[in-house]
Amino acid sequence: MILVTGGARSGKSAHTERLAAQHCDHVLYIATSLVTDDEMALRVAKHQAQRPEHWRTWEGFRDVGDVIRHHLQPGEGVMLECVTTMLSNLLYEESGGADPETLDFPALEAFLYRQIDDLIAACQQSSAPIFIVTNELGMSITPSNRLARHFVDISGRVNQKLAQAAEEVWWVVSGIGVKIKCR
Repeated sequence: MILVTGGARSGKSAHTERLAAQHCDHVLYIATSLVTDDEMALRVAKHQAQRPEHWRTWEGFRDVGDVIRHHLQPGEGVMLECVTTMLSNLLYEESGGADPETLDFPALEAFLYRQIDDLIAACQQSSAPIFIVTNELGMSITPSNRLARHFVDISGRVNQKLAQAAEEVWWVVSGIGVKIKCR
């Protein structure tokens, strides 16, 4: 598993696509975004246009470990774009969109960890090269609202778990990727 992290709009996706293309002719692209408005539709279209046409796409954010276990074709690699969006969608779905003041964050975090632990296990069981994109959220001020604070904390801990399990970790800044871990 190769993890690529960095800030928003840092060039993570393009860097990860280059890494995946260097290692694999065919890739299963796991897209975790939901198209909720026109602006998001444009973002998704841009991502689709920049990756090779022969890459397959699976859209979803739940039970991604099962996708890796059961949807790969022989000789195919995986690119997961992105963990942060996956966590956001899972958090919203699992909480039912309830008022953040009423949420049981320890229970929600435990649910998210089960999803991430299963993803890590699937990556470790697979012989396919797997490239995972995530956002580094912890380099700014502490958010002013409860939901955002918990999300930043959860994302940071998830990223630590992923980085610990990864064979390589890349940090992307201003479009430049720097390998920060190589096992």
